[in-house]
Amino acid sequence: MDYLTFRSGAAFVLAMLMAIFAGRAIIRRLQLMQVGEIIRDLDLEGQEKKKGTPTMGGIIIILSILVPCLLVGNLTNAYMLLMLVSTLWLGAIGFLDDYKKFKKRNKDGIRGKYKIIGQVGLALIVAGTMYLNPHMVIVENREVISTETQRVEEVVYADEEVKSPQTTIPFVKNNNFNYGWFTGWAGDYAEAAAWVVFFFVVMFIVTATSNGANLNDGLDGLCAGLSAIAGAALAIMAYLGGHLIYSAYLNIMYIPDSGELVVYMAAFIGALVGFLWYNASPAQVFMGDTGSLTLGGVIAVSAILVHKELLLPILVALFYLEDLSVVLQVAYFKRTGGKRIFKMTPIHHHYQKPGDGSYPALIQWPRQAIPESKIVTRFWIVGIILAVITFVTLKIR
Repeated sequence: MDYLTFRSGAAFVLAMLMAIFAGRAIIRRLQLMQVGEIIRDLDLEGQEKKKGTPTMGGIIIILSILVPCLLVGNLTNAYMLLMLVSTLWLGAIGFLDDYKKFKKRNKDGIRGKYKIIGQVGLALIVAGTMYLNPHMVIVENREVISTETQRVEEVVYADEEVKSPQTTIPFVKNNNFNYGWFTGWAGDYAEAAAWVVFFFVVMFIVTATSNGANLNDGLDGLCAGLSAIAGAALAIMAYLGGHLIYSAYLNIMYIPDSGELVVYMAAFIGALVGFLWYNASPAQVFMGDTGSLTLGGVIAVSAILVHKELLLPILVALFYLEDLSVVLQVAYFKRTGGKRIFKMTPIHHHYQKPGDGSYPALIQWPRQAIPESKIVTRFWIVGIILAVITFVTLKIR
């Protein structure tokens, strides 16, 4: 139990097995309670077959994350505690939304503004804890440049731990970025103002990622698969950032005690793999907002805690593309009096429609409707490519 790798492996296995075996019982209970998916007629492939499929399956994911973390996680670690709070917080918001849909027997859950208020509230808790908790610090990395070759000779670390709103940015030589760059004009208050900027960035990242995952959850296995891929990438980042030698090799900041996030992310991945046992096409259960809001928020918070939040536009670009497609579609529709850019949004549904003019839109490609399972697989492939690119950015500068 002293080894991080052993506890992470145990968390993965426990979470996966719990999702598979406890998931079966939860699905039966949801069926008995008649908690079925309510379908709007959108003229999509296989849509009617999904009617009545149990939803709120996010309960399976949440329980399968929490139980292993409580068993093998270090509950005195601030990073672990913050992830558990985030899981419960977002799970509660999603559950309330799903429960309201179930009670009213329609697709109208809690109002969007209340979801955003809840997400912003979590963002403030995360950012506030990072600002106030004395144990959530970083050790800055510094390059030693050879005078002869003008190349990096070695990476050394500062002698002391500091509390700083720094993050990692891609494609630049010195990839540490301090939000104080925006607040130099504030003079003696520049550091405090930098934390204010950081608070706003955290609010945007949490809400955008959580809602992006929520919009992405429209095809069997799509959101669960993409979240597992992103979770694996973040687990590796947490392990590297929490290990002094590996941090030096990648020339990234060292974050003491953040390695405990690997245990959480291992449980996160295991829960999603187990959930896919039932959620893969044809799905026997849907995660609902209980799951999707939680998955996106957890990905955002974990990236923020390892100071890699500005890498998320690469890592989970597909989530943000879902957000953007809806925003553009609605804005264009209102501005033009009913015209559309995409055949349908969120963007994954665009590919389910034929481009033969039967669905008027600026973008008609692809000409033929793509089967749901193929869309999901291709999105997974793109997700894997984006995860690889995210890591490559740390070395290409």
